[in-house]
Amino acid sequence: MDIGKSIGLRYGLATREAFGEALRDLGRENANLVVLDGDVGNSTRSGLFAKEFPERFFNCGIAESNIVGIAAGLGAAGKDVVACSFACFLLCNAFEQIRMSIAFPRLNVKLAGSHGGISVGEDGPSQMAIEDIALAASLPGFAVLVPADEPSARAATRAMFKYSGPVYLRLGRGNAPVVYEDGVDFEIGKAVQLRDGGDITIIACGLMVAAALEAAHGLEKKGIRARVIDAWTVKPLDEDSIIRAAEETGAIVTAEEHLLDGGLGSAVARVVAQAHPVPMGFVGMRNQYAESGAPAALLKKYGLMPDDIARTAEQVLRRK
Repeated sequence: MDIGKSIGLRYGLATREAFGEALRDLGRENANLVVLDGDVGNSTRSGLFAKEFPERFFNCGIAESNIVGIAAGLGAAGKDVVACSFACFLLCNAFEQIRMSIAFPRLNVKLAGSHGGISVGEDGPSQMAIEDIALAASLPGFAVLVPADEPSARAATRAMFKYSGPVYLRLGRGNAPVVYEDGVDFEIGKAVQLRDGGDITIIACGLMVAAALEAAHGLEKKGIRARVIDAWTVKPLDEDSIIRAAEETGAIVTAEEHLLDGGLGSAVARVVAQAHPVPMGFVGMRNQYAESGAPAALLKKYGLMPDDIARTAEQVLRRK
């Protein structure tokens, strides 16, 4: 992928890699931490924890509903527990168990779903999670975190274990453009303004944050000043930053590697509609599944590139 390279962003580790390393480090600090995986530890990178702490790691096999049930039991018993699998397997296959065993009793259980979005590429639609944010965000009491890069994924992994209550952490497969410095402070419930601008605001999460920054750079060449906000916490959403953006820039575009129905854009639109209505545009998957292919080709085909964000912003500005 070339997202962010034109504005000088280097590529770091995938967010799943950063998660795995952070989880292993937390295991060294916290003897109460227990990790479960659905036989994909090499992909979720929970295998790094397993290698160092085999007595606190449980490979539950390809049985996501069972993984969630075990995680709920461990959480109820007072363990710090995270259940890991591909995002689509974990959220789609085990949704009922997550709903009743974790969300309803509001257990302090963390879920980590890797391979989020269509940038998983050749794995194809059966392994592309494009509904996971909507599913997790629909659950009362859940926090939903979508870090953009290696440093924020490390920070998000630590932050979710400091958070009291269930958390879903969405992770990506491919190496990601680096937006943040190492040691960034990840505060759940607070978005980050990465770029100022007074004409329009682009609110993004995950891989689309780098795409939004690149889009803003291109818009600046046309005399359009775009503010860029990383909504790395899709739930609880930072409503203050969204309302301020609506009031100060008068136009908003959202960008996400997820279905538009029930994702970041839907959440932002609800806030805008209630507090300060302004023209809006939405970049994301539109009521369809993707096909198998190279990640860059898929992002281009389904309209998730910086040019798509910039084009949407210009369309919105004509309605301002």
